Amino acid sequence: MDQWTEMEQLQRIQGVVDSVTFRNEQSGWTVLELAIEFGQLATVVGVMPEVYAGEQLSAEGSWGEHPSFGPQFEAKTIERSLPNSASTILRYLSSGAIKGIGPATASRLVGKFGDKTLEVLEKQPERLSEIKGISPTKARIIAEDYARKFGVREATVYLAQFGVTVQEAAKAWKKWGSRTIEQVKSDPYSLCGDPVNLGFERADEIATQMGMEKDDLSRMRAGVLYVLRHNLNNGHTCLPREKVCEVSSHCLDVDKDATDYTIQKMLEDGELESEQLESGEFLYLPYLHKAESYVAGRLQMMMEFAPNPCANVEENIQEVERQEGMQYGNLQRQAIYDALLQGILILTGGPGTGKTTTINAMIQLLEKNGEKVALAAPTGRAAKRISEVTNREAKTIHRLLEVEWTPNDRPVFGRNERNPLDYDSIIVDELSMVDIVLFENLLRAMRLGCRLILVGDADQLPSVGAGNVLHDLIASGKLPVVSLEEVFRQAQSSLIVTNAHRIIHGEMPELSSHSGDFFFLDTSAPDQISKTIVDLCTTRLPAAYGYSPQLDLQVLCPGKKGPLGTFQLNQVLQGSLNPSSKEKKEASVYGQLFREGDKVMQIRNNYCITWERDDGTQGEGVFNGDVGTLVKIDTAAGLFTVRYEDRMADYTSEMLSDLQLAYAVTVHKSQGSEFPAVVMPMYPGAPQLCYRNLLYTAVTRAKSLIVMVGRRSVVQNMVFNHRKTKRYSGLRDLLCRDDGLLDSSTSEVHCCDPLESD
Repeated sequence: MDQWTEMEQLQRIQGVVDSVTFRNEQSGWTVLELAIEFGQLATVVGVMPEVYAGEQLSAEGSWGEHPSFGPQFEAKTIERSLPNSASTILRYLSSGAIKGIGPATASRLVGKFGDKTLEVLEKQPERLSEIKGISPTKARIIAEDYARKFGVREATVYLAQFGVTVQEAAKAWKKWGSRTIEQVKSDPYSLCGDPVNLGFERADEIATQMGMEKDDLSRMRAGVLYVLRHNLNNGHTCLPREKVCEVSSHCLDVDKDATDYTIQKMLEDGELESEQLESGEFLYLPYLHKAESYVAGRLQMMMEFAPNPCANVEENIQEVERQEGMQYGNLQRQAIYDALLQGILILTGGPGTGKTTTINAMIQLLEKNGEKVALAAPTGRAAKRISEVTNREAKTIHRLLEVEWTPNDRPVFGRNERNPLDYDSIIVDELSMVDIVLFENLLRAMRLGCRLILVGDADQLPSVGAGNVLHDLIASGKLPVVSLEEVFRQAQSSLIVTNAHRIIHGEMPELSSHSGDFFFLDTSAPDQISKTIVDLCTTRLPAAYGYSPQLDLQVLCPGKKGPLGTFQLNQVLQGSLNPSSKEKKEASVYGQLFREGDKVMQIRNNYCITWERDDGTQGEGVFNGDVGTLVKIDTAAGLFTVRYEDRMADYTSEMLSDLQLAYAVTVHKSQGSEFPAVVMPMYPGAPQLCYRNLLYTAVTRAKSLIVMVGRRSVVQNMVFNHRKTKRYSGLRDLLCRDDGLLDSSTSEVHCCDPLESD
């Protein structure tokens, strides 16, 4: 659906709905025919609430030309009113607008009550039983459905005056029903929570229009929750109470004592949880406190009640070495021993240190011991990669836990304490990407006595979600950890491997090589860097190595903004790799131009997107970081189809806010992925994105080739900047306690924009 710029002059049309041609119930995208003056029909498209034939409709928007269906009026806002004449009421009720009323019943109702039919439905529904064929029970069902539709309409109109969209109003009605307007009037900040999730600033504007005082307790509570929720974007699971009070007071423009009083009330009411950690008192959202407490307690229990050790470990290791014609290094051997003899192990190491070889040995020996082993990873791409290197099935953690989704898009895991996983050992790869809530649910689904082997690179960036799981587990010193450090001889010939290790040790990488798998092209001007990157992706690398620009090449950027951020480079690369043509349909959605054939990425988990595999298997859910190709745009129906490897996913226009062009992606979004070839601009950008771990993560995403284009000084600055992505979390401290926390349950704090981390 085309979006309007602020400068465009909107037009208004009005009339009676003649027919509804198409409606997507999930997104509200509707195509209808509107009878306007002189009996003409106009096609109106847009996101709108349920609309039926016979309704009066006034739409504001602009005219456009659809290549197949001709002129269409693209509605930005609509106003509706119920039909007010006997003839339009008959059309309205005959269209199936009200449950229990078909054409025949509609005719009898209008014949009896005429222009007053809808008034009777609303105010005297018991009179419906005067009509032949309508029992008192059926009259009640009809009246309830009419009241629901009228209530949704009323709530939508009421909230629209505050800029609340149709979709947001529908979510509010779903939660509060007939109490929606009353709820918003009494506490407009309740719109900030699930399932509406309105931003605090928008709710604050609504409250101001209602005349709410700035020191109102509901506003104060919402402000504190906003600070905590907002800082989830920075990965914090908790924040120091003092900082929460300070930042909230600033955001709310109120006295710190009043904010501290509010925090204390919220603690008493269970809206917040408090924990005394090593550096002071910290505040949590309850579900995150529950997650960290459970993880700490469960891991302590796993250490205390370890599974039986495997027998004949040394003999079996030697047998595998003979079969494979190799000899494991000392640290690899230690890791294999620990995995087979203990209940839990953390295995870390950089590229070329033999993690994959070690994992394969563990799997062989565990299976030889008669154990059933599961392989899992946080993303689909990471699961595919571990499956390829082990030649065994691997699943995403969500799929392993048999996730299903509530109507409010909340995960419900089919595997849990009451229905545990049927495995003796679980190996999780790319643990650095796993957030605390997902890790909690994995532990809840494990049987007591199940081994857990956690694999990851401690030097890579942490998870996008809240928590710092891998770092905290290692820092606690309470769990067995083996860190592979030796780079094996066969990997030493790769500059990708050796340069990655140089970078993480604070040394400049080798940038002067003119052969091999690591190249640096020294260029200063941003326009020249951009031109070189386009040339590499469109011509030079495909010609020299046979790489597919769509499948094999990936441009990685430190950030989104600037002349060489993902926003700008995606536009340039789209124009070169997938130029406009008459054969390709286009759509501009949320300020972004999409074209059939575009490389796209899902940027957050969305569990409502339906898909179908090539073998006919159907399902729902596309996950953060999934990359595919936009293969079809149907603007008339407001549908977009994306191919993700072996499955086709259908998007509505509303869902496209979760999709972005992926010719260039941020390093953060590339986590868990590996690409045959990586191209990376090296140009000064946001200081918070110029540090060693980010550069290291980018280099280790390249499987066979990496080409950096830009300034050596930028590489040098990143290598020498050892700033890490620090996060507030309590897991390390909780693990170090001895009080058994199992229940059936230093960074900057921002009140505005978080550090750009994705």
